[in-house]
Amino acid sequence: MTSPWTVGVEQELFLVDPETRRPVPLAPEVVAEAGDAYDVQRELTPFQIEVATPVCETPAELVDQIRAGREHLAKAAKAVGCRLMAAAIPPLGKAGPPPESDDPRYRLMEHSHRKLLGGQGVCGCHVHVGVPDAETAILISNAIRPWLPTLLALTVNSPVMDTEDTGYASWRAMIWSRWPGAGAPPHFASAAHYERLVQALISSEALLDKGMVYWDIRPSANHPTVEVRVADLPLTVKEVAVFAELVRALAATAADSPPRDEPADPVLLRAASWRAARDGIDGQGVDLRTGKLVPAFDQAAHLVAYTADALRRTGQLSTVEEHLAWLRANGSAAARQRSALKRDSDPRALVDQLVEWTLV
Repeated sequence: MTSPWTVGVEQELFLVDPETRRPVPLAPEVVAEAGDAYDVQRELTPFQIEVATPVCETPAELVDQIRAGREHLAKAAKAVGCRLMAAAIPPLGKAGPPPESDDPRYRLMEHSHRKLLGGQGVCGCHVHVGVPDAETAILISNAIRPWLPTLLALTVNSPVMDTEDTGYASWRAMIWSRWPGAGAPPHFASAAHYERLVQALISSEALLDKGMVYWDIRPSANHPTVEVRVADLPLTVKEVAVFAELVRALAATAADSPPRDEPADPVLLRAASWRAARDGIDGQGVDLRTGKLVPAFDQAAHLVAYTADALRRTGQLSTVEEHLAWLRANGSAAARQRSALKRDSDPRALVDQLVEWTLV
């Protein structure tokens, strides 16, 4: 990604058994079946699989690539006897621990972080936006920090874990927050400041390497991009695309007009992230200026207004506005999961519905 404001998306998805509806460790078989037509990778556990789009310039190209990647993976999964499911945690069964993994990195993480690896089979969505240099990546990271809770609220898709309603719209966010390198990053003075802090965390052995920088937004270690990692895996293709376009618009807006406000207080930002994980877009969010609760939809509307010029330039302003109106009427993915479970209390029916929604 060498051109600014190009975008790419990594999606992590579950593989489930069509009979039991529980996660199955068939990622190696699905990767082999998928071949080289798409960028398909294994994830932390063999119950998960990842597909990445190529670098995309236009919104139409991005939607086509997101959809094509899911369809290709679904076909490969079916060929080896499982199904593809777009949820951030499995509503039935558990994605882990991996069965007798010989992966050296996994074993090293198991030694260094121990029981923390238990239950870490969760699925997120990572959006990469091409940037010209490291300093721009840091500028964008600083500017997006206050919007991270709103981005999470818009994508919540993990309310049910192993048949139990957790009471959270994004239980994935709570599980993932246990890592020492997770959550909202600090405000950085420069790219050099970022590098110094990351190296200190590696020296302290809190992180094994740069690959364990799990902050909700970070400069990518492998690409000339800034990577937003805060989201649950959105349920549908359109929801992935809208999220990615909002991230692209935020990056462009930050670079064009860097915010002049004081950096968001890290303690209040952590509280806002917790509230976003609990309530999602259907509930209350935390105003980082006052600490008071406000409707999360109001914060989303402010986000759209803040990025309106950038969204207009890509022809996406009306698409995003219409999607917010649709969410108001139909609820977040977490709310839709709960509604499906209410209609049919059998969690296997919820899994079937999620498998169907994966290709919508």
